[in-house]
Amino acid sequence: MAEWLRIMVVLALSWPMLVECRGNIRHYKFNVVMKNITRLCSTKATVTVNGKFPGPTIYAREDDTLLIKVVNQVHYNLTIHWHGVKQIRTGWADGPAYITQCPIQPGKSYVYNFTVREQRGTLFWHAHILWLRATVHGAIVILPKLTLPYPFPNPQKEILIILGEWWKSDVEVVIDEATQLGLPPNISDAHTINGLPGPVSTCLSQEGFTFLVEPGKKYLLRIVNAALNEELFFKIAGHKVTVVEVDASYVKPFKTETILTTPGQTTNVILSADLGTGKYLMVTSPYMDSPVLVNNRTATATLQYLGTNTSSTTTTLTVPPPTNATPIAIKFVDSLRSLNSRKYPAKVPLQKIDHSLFFTISLGLNPCESCYRGFRIVAAINNVTFVMPSVDSTRKLEDNGRD
Repeated sequence: MAEWLRIMVVLALSWPMLVECRGNIRHYKFNVVMKNITRLCSTKATVTVNGKFPGPTIYAREDDTLLIKVVNQVHYNLTIHWHGVKQIRTGWADGPAYITQCPIQPGKSYVYNFTVREQRGTLFWHAHILWLRATVHGAIVILPKLTLPYPFPNPQKEILIILGEWWKSDVEVVIDEATQLGLPPNISDAHTINGLPGPVSTCLSQEGFTFLVEPGKKYLLRIVNAALNEELFFKIAGHKVTVVEVDASYVKPFKTETILTTPGQTTNVILSADLGTGKYLMVTSPYMDSPVLVNNRTATATLQYLGTNTSSTTTTLTVPPPTNATPIAIKFVDSLRSLNSRKYPAKVPLQKIDHSLFFTISLGLNPCESCYRGFRIVAAINNVTFVMPSVDSTRKLEDNGRD
């Protein structure tokens, strides 16, 4: 009897840990629909999730299971990729079309089912077929376990900032024309901060994003680069920020005036609202140190202190880095170090390496009779480029497995 009581006591004490390890089940529904959106004084029909651009934010806590039902109500095939999420034994939920799943056809739906493990921070979801990700994207916020606080002072509030691009044209037409002609696609017409470019010379009435801060408080800014192809700088006039996390991994904190983020990358920073009053310009602009054409337009937004007299206060400006500001980019990247604390070790494998793999990533030219110059620019890994299957090989494998 005494042994039985000991077992019951151990189970009772372990129950909270067992419950926490299992996590909660969170349900989301993504209705993929067309929505007329106006930017740069021009309106176009846009593919969106739930009619929003950017799309909805997914919130979860480490060890939670996500069930996300995607209902495709547009005329494109579609999949959703959960960028950066560790798909542990759930590779079929990763989302690349024709790689891990068949596309969700118009009028059909699909439920993504996966658990977030060994991660906490900010990640990114987006369409993973054609160029639909230009407008079909959003953030994933993974909170730490209740028993594991942030490894930095708790912020009073969290703000999501999604950096992106905007084309006046239909992005699918843009990429189709480029593919047919064998030329690079047209660059975007504007960059955006939370879906808004801010005023530009061709559309001064274009609004920008504004967020209010209280003097003396600390804010966690969750910054996502949702641009298709461009590395982006981001800075706020008069303020330095402290970088604390990149791609759902904590880093050794460091202060900086400018951050650099690559497409699909996320960066969490702490902002101290310690200037008391005023309005301050926020900017994002591209980084490119090669002779490659990029959209060099700057998107703007405003940080405004509560209590500021907006009618009589001018906005404090800042100048974005030059497009080819390689020293600024290198300084930022060289500052990134894993937190590597006792609670959050780096987990670098130090055992014997069994196999060494060598990958060459390159750009090449493929013959193309219909193309403008007789060839098409293609990307390759080890001189092999991706070719869209003529037969849905994923479904064929599924069918073979059922025979």
